Amino acid sequence: MGVRLMKGGEFIVDFLIREEVPYVFGVCGHGNVGLLDAMYDRADELPLISPRHEQAAGHMADAYFRVAHKPAATLASIGPGSVNMLMPLANALSDSSAILSLTASAPTVQANRSPFQEIARHNQSDFAQSIRSFVKRGYQPQRIENLPLVMRQALTLTTQGRPGPVNVDIPFDLFQESADLVYEPAQSASIQTRVGAAPSVVAKVADLLLAAERPLIYTGNGVVLSEAGPELTELVRRLQTPVVSLPNGMGALDMRSEYSLGFVGRNGSYPANEAARRCDVLLDLGARFDDRSASSWIPGYSWNIPPTKLIQVDIDAMEIGRNYPVELGVVADVKTFLAQLLMELDRRTITIRHEDWLGDIAEWRRRWDEHVRPKFDISSTPLRPEQVVKELRAVLPDDGILIPDVGAHHNWFMQFWEARQPGTFLNSYGFGAMGFSVCGVLGAKLAAKDRPCISVCGDGGFTMTPYVLATAVEYDIPAIWVVWNNFGWVSIRDIQVGMFEGREIGTLFHRDGERYNPDFALMAKSYGVDAITVRHPDELGPALEHALALGKPCLIDVHVDGEIRPPSTGAWQLPPTPYREPSFGERYRPE
Repeated sequence: MGVRLMKGGEFIVDFLIREEVPYVFGVCGHGNVGLLDAMYDRADELPLISPRHEQAAGHMADAYFRVAHKPAATLASIGPGSVNMLMPLANALSDSSAILSLTASAPTVQANRSPFQEIARHNQSDFAQSIRSFVKRGYQPQRIENLPLVMRQALTLTTQGRPGPVNVDIPFDLFQESADLVYEPAQSASIQTRVGAAPSVVAKVADLLLAAERPLIYTGNGVVLSEAGPELTELVRRLQTPVVSLPNGMGALDMRSEYSLGFVGRNGSYPANEAARRCDVLLDLGARFDDRSASSWIPGYSWNIPPTKLIQVDIDAMEIGRNYPVELGVVADVKTFLAQLLMELDRRTITIRHEDWLGDIAEWRRRWDEHVRPKFDISSTPLRPEQVVKELRAVLPDDGILIPDVGAHHNWFMQFWEARQPGTFLNSYGFGAMGFSVCGVLGAKLAAKDRPCISVCGDGGFTMTPYVLATAVEYDIPAIWVVWNNFGWVSIRDIQVGMFEGREIGTLFHRDGERYNPDFALMAKSYGVDAITVRHPDELGPALEHALALGKPCLIDVHVDGEIRPPSTGAWQLPPTPYREPSFGERYRPE
């Protein structure tokens, strides 16, 4: 049998096809034309989606994984193209999204000569050092013979343990050189990382939960990524334990459930914060204690750990005990652990001992509803934020995917959105990358072609990445954008109001003393996207219905009142500046 020589680019394309990588999201450049040429003859097997900016490619792959739980590949060229990938990769790393990031590098024989776009101040082809903080690992093969091992290791690593992006930085000559290369399959299916806990640990967790008078469950992205929604729902049913959530964990338990209390933290719901600061045993399932959900770790506003006994379950050992001491830390896959816990409970006699606790929670829910519900029925121009949330929830089906971007609107959706299924509420929660939603909605829609996908994005975030409209039209991706148009970087303006006595500068959009924005609907139409401007409350519902029925890309420019702020129920501090007391509720410190 003769030797079959393959170019390196041909091998990479063949590898991606064999591994059933669904898409390559990428932008051309002189550094990666060798790989693009290899894709030419196999375009039907490995679709290329080419947006107008590498940032969009990264966010599309990020959102694709969040919906499909399968990594896509991204492609960037040497120099600026690769650097443009840093932001979306950082976003994906922060929120545990698996991406196979392929970047191009200078030919090995030109390294250290500082050819066009090579970063070589400290080391030859030094982009690998730039990207190391934003990926799980970086690879930089130097010979074509390295490619089979590197590609196998890189794709395997994206989904092992805590998912995340992995980079392969490939010199140009490796795409064009030929060798006898043998395919080495990735081992994602062979390496089992759904690790569980020791039986004695599971038994101790059951003991703590069953003895609790005020038990609480805290859900994060780990529940959604491990697809543990059914197990969580069953545990809640058996133990009648209330649940608070991080935004990326919302929907793991249907939020219509009487046990779902919503987001916890400064802009969380009042019942969630009251339960969090008063619980005696807390079961944390794949959720981080960041400053927004923990009220900047100031005791009494969201958590009191200790004396609350914390049981923290996470696939990533580095997260356990990071911000609060644990009664019991468990390094495990959430789905596997919950299955173990349910089996342990099968052997127990379960007596619900926290009826008074459930009664307290019902009262907190009543007070919160009495405080916020009337505002959802107010009709005004420009629209109140509550009405936008209400109308979107009314029209979006249970399996529809909502993707808020970063900004003032995100606080409203964290506080009031009712996610009904896992993976239907996608957030740039860890890194807060503006543009994630604007671009990511395209990736989400490619992963869920039969489900509506809506980006809710601020006017600031949208104007950072409006070129995605062209990509939606080019590739016929019927995404929907709802632009929350409040004429400024209003979330930051609100910080200036709260911390600096209203000394606003650089946060509102002005022209000749008047609020200013471009005509977003006219802009969208210039791209070939259907568009509607909504200035009056009775226009929003019909506009959303039209967009959902259209089957084509659509943008709705909604003028929203930026002077209305969500009620704070916790605290948030940027030391050394002072923080404000909650506008609803109050600090609680156990005696």
